[in-house]
Amino acid sequence: MSNKFDVVIIGAGAAGLMCAAQAGMRGRRVLVVDNAKKPGRKILISGGGRCNFTNYDVSANNYLCRNPHFVKSALSQYTNWDFISMVSKYGIEFEERDHGQLFCLDSAKDIVSMLLKECEMPNISQRYKTDVHHIEKTESGFSLHLDTDVIECESLVVATGGLSMPKLGATPFGYKIAEQFGLPVVPTTAGLVPFTLHKQDKEDFAELSGIAIPAEITAEDGTVFKEALLFTHRGLSGPSVLQISSFWKAGQKVTINLVPEADVKQLLEASREKHPNQSMKNTLAKVLPKRLVEVLIERKEISDKPLKQYNPKELSAIVSTLEQWQIVPNGTEGYRTAEVTLGGVDTDTISSKTMECKSVAGLYFIGEVMDVTGWLGGYNFQWCWSSGFAAGQRV
Repeated sequence: MSNKFDVVIIGAGAAGLMCAAQAGMRGRRVLVVDNAKKPGRKILISGGGRCNFTNYDVSANNYLCRNPHFVKSALSQYTNWDFISMVSKYGIEFEERDHGQLFCLDSAKDIVSMLLKECEMPNISQRYKTDVHHIEKTESGFSLHLDTDVIECESLVVATGGLSMPKLGATPFGYKIAEQFGLPVVPTTAGLVPFTLHKQDKEDFAELSGIAIPAEITAEDGTVFKEALLFTHRGLSGPSVLQISSFWKAGQKVTINLVPEADVKQLLEASREKHPNQSMKNTLAKVLPKRLVEVLIERKEISDKPLKQYNPKELSAIVSTLEQWQIVPNGTEGYRTAEVTLGGVDTDTISSKTMECKSVAGLYFIGEVMDVTGWLGGYNFQWCWSSGFAAGQRV
């Protein structure tokens, strides 16, 4: 194999493979390098093995980034409809779930196979189980020291992902490359991740593990998500919790409407009228799991007595408790179970049109390694497709 390439892409994930295919179509000689045995590790396990590959409704509003306008150019260059078209071209069957989320009907392997087929060109090479030990800037581009040899290239694309799911081989390598070339990195934290609870709360709610309820969760900054909440043996999870975790900071509380689809005020007033001797516990069990009601009573967050014994002020207080229940998470489960990494390479240093570093010619960053984080629902994959495409047109 020759040691000179037009483009070297570090990372054979969603963004890296998309970029490789696009650059290859332009006739560029491309080498994809990854330390894993196989490509697309995160794609394969995503969406419970079905890969939530994009969403019917994608806009800049679905992303967290210090520069909220940064994602607009790439998302318009390669849209969700462009990727859906590719999926359809390969005959991959998919389904729509809640909130426009699109999943493979069969397996996430279909998406990886599609990307690899897109990369089946004589001018695209791939090396796996290969580490990059050293990178130097040269007059004509870059020099990379791999395990056994030295590779030269004009353009270097960093598609190494974030820190989430270290069991899949996630490392801070991409951030180290950025720092080597003087680029700032926005501090990273785990995103789309379950909450852990403080010791007493964890003990109180432990027996509810596995119970899911519809919920509406609000962060201290006012961000709201209305989706399912799941009690776990460690704390709280489910789509609403994963979504809000990206907007939560340590020490902050979250406010949860435990009954977003019920009119509890009307229920209590009507029940008090018709069944005055009915207990509060049995009344609320009509709209909440009975065990959850019992735990709230045990925690003295609501009282339990016959409905006829409550005055209007007490009933109003119970409604407020259920609609604005507050809890302060102890933390999150961290990168081990996080779906994404918040923060990353500062987008102010990168061209939003080409993904090229403004201060280092020929150096590109794409995908999750950058300070761009999508909501739960296919948005992070769409960012990989879009940023990979944008860089692939220019490298």
